Amino acid sequence: MTEQSIIEAIQTIVDPDLGLTLQELQSIQSVNIDGIQISVYIELFPPVHWIAKSIEDSIREAILRMAEGFDIHIYVREILLPRATNPNVLPTVKHLIAVSSGKGGVGKSTIAANLAAALAQRGASVGLLDADIYGPSIPTMYGVAGAQMEAEKSETGALIGYPIEQYGVKIASIGFIMDRDQAAIMRGPMLAGYFTTLMDQIAWGDLDFLVFDLPPGTGDIQLTLTQRVPLDGAVIVTTPQEISVSDVRRSISMFKKVHVTILGVIENMSYFIPPDAPEKQYYIFGKGGGERVAQDSGVPFLGEVPLTIDTREGGDVGFPVVLNPEHLQQGDIIRSITASIVSSIRKNAHATRNTNTIQITL
Repeated sequence: MTEQSIIEAIQTIVDPDLGLTLQELQSIQSVNIDGIQISVYIELFPPVHWIAKSIEDSIREAILRMAEGFDIHIYVREILLPRATNPNVLPTVKHLIAVSSGKGGVGKSTIAANLAAALAQRGASVGLLDADIYGPSIPTMYGVAGAQMEAEKSETGALIGYPIEQYGVKIASIGFIMDRDQAAIMRGPMLAGYFTTLMDQIAWGDLDFLVFDLPPGTGDIQLTLTQRVPLDGAVIVTTPQEISVSDVRRSISMFKKVHVTILGVIENMSYFIPPDAPEKQYYIFGKGGGERVAQDSGVPFLGEVPLTIDTREGGDVGFPVVLNPEHLQQGDIIRSITASIVSSIRKNAHATRNTNTIQITL
């Protein structure tokens, strides 16, 4: 058993997202042997929360096939990838994801709330910014309606707000500033100003992910976000029927025009599962609209989320269904979609790094 023999044993392990070996990715940084203790140091493309354990298990199995009785320690860290644009915007946040929809009523906030919870469930540090100024619903969906954000002045005199933390997710929303029944009466420039305040004057701290729950449509907030924030990409939420799908096409077109990557389309309320007959599926809003618009637009289709009473109840009582161990089927669907989003971010990170690498040959 030598360090070189260990490297040869593990270098053929394939990164499931990227389809490349650890050798091809130059992921193996070092291997140390100290008596019966073996330490392996690996670098992977971010974010690693979904992939790290799989790689660790494969490395451990490869080493144990050579010899048993060793104490194996595997250290995985993320490759540091500097932002190509706007590095000073939200500098303590690694990955920024927008959740958008072409029209209201498709369950966009429900998807955003559960996506953030699923990321936190995996061990990531997560923030959730409720950017729907007219209809802030995230405080209710997280069971913190009526809470007030604390704030203080910084050394420069600027007001800094502290997000409300619930279920391991840091939340900022205009709903924490306004009274529950108060209407947000404002024109476009004021909307963008409120959104910028929520984004810039919140002490998020170090985050792996910040999820933006955007208002429906393609208005001021969407444009402000895409112009200022170096997004990893946008997730588009739709329902199957044509009246929703036609608006999704406009949303996809808008994000493409402002050069934001579309991470994929999620079809929400794809079918209804009655609680007394869980084996049945009723396609009350039609079938396949989300997948068709994704194919027509050349973007990934992330999956179908069924309409269940459990999901509605979770939103009403403030406990995202993905966190409820009694509703594993719904949670597993959302966790699978979340894994696909993270996988897309990793693939884009790898592709971007290769594109930005300049080789000079003399």
